[in-house]
Amino acid sequence: MKEVIIYTDGGCRGNDADIDNIGAIGIILIYPEKDYKKEYSEAFLNTTNNKMELTAVIKALQMLKEPCKIKIHSDSAYIVDAFEKGWIEAWRQNGWKRGKNEELKNRELWQLLYILVKKHDVEFVKVKGHADDELNNRCDEILNKAMDNALKANI
Repeated sequence: MKEVIIYTDGGCRGNDADIDNIGAIGIILIYPEKDYKKEYSEAFLNTTNNKMELTAVIKALQMLKEPCKIKIHSDSAYIVDAFEKGWIEAWRQNGWKRGKNEELKNRELWQLLYILVKKHDVEFVKVKGHADDELNNRCDEILNKAMDNALKANI
């Protein structure tokens, strides 16, 4: 099984989907066996930080052409804890609801992410954001550049 190391980050300026704002994702895919690295970024209008964090992991997994052994590095405790602490299984078993029948925000994204993760052998790794992790910082840099470029293009 091919091994892939993935770094993802999502960000949003004006973190409220009800107002005009911009968000973006930054992804780095590393294929150690080929000594190959690929970067990807994309901007989105009217979104939230959590949606961008989820979208970054989803897009990274969608970029893979076959089932892989993956280590996903993310600074989002929201995502890492959902898988590492078993929250996502509890939500799924509870009809994609939280706790006392409370709606799960971003339900469709969580459902898609769950399906994509199940296709692979995935380990989530929590990294500290805006700290000394070079590749996490690079994801942040490319997502901010995507937002800047989108704003310049008046999307």
